[in-house]
Amino acid sequence: MKIQLAIVTVALLALVGSSSAAAQGKADPASAKVLAIEAKWNDAYKIGDASTMESLLAEDLIITVEDGSTFSKTGYLAHTADSALKVQISDLSDLKVRMHGIVAVVTGAYHEKGTSKGKAYESRDRFTDVWMKTASGWQVIASHYCIPASQ
Repeated sequence: MKIQLAIVTVALLALVGSSSAAAQGKADPASAKVLAIEAKWNDAYKIGDASTMESLLAEDLIITVEDGSTFSKTGYLAHTADSALKVQISDLSDLKVRMHGIVAVVTGAYHEKGTSKGKAYESRDRFTDVWMKTASGWQVIASHYCIPASQ
């Protein structure tokens, strides 16, 4: 009797585990949407498309960059529109999305290379972006970039 109970228990655990793994394997539509707008923001930044970025950034956005400086939405858009900034590479990788109702947290790695005021620069960062679903769609409300300690 104990052997049969053990076999049934193991079989049920295996069944629950496999259905859980299958559910995790399915793409979450909200996560996919957030990743798509994350890519849209990155593409707009790379080409200096302030109009597209403006629609994706919340009015009370705060961005913290590698040196600890912060930008508001207005400041970030001005920085991006600066003709002295030429972005050559703007790549996202290792992206992970965590959904919490109408809030999504995206983490990942970021590589940027270009020139600013005629000087070459290159950075490899980790980032956290916080998106919130609003009446007008998903908007980023906070973003934080940091240089990994190993650099």
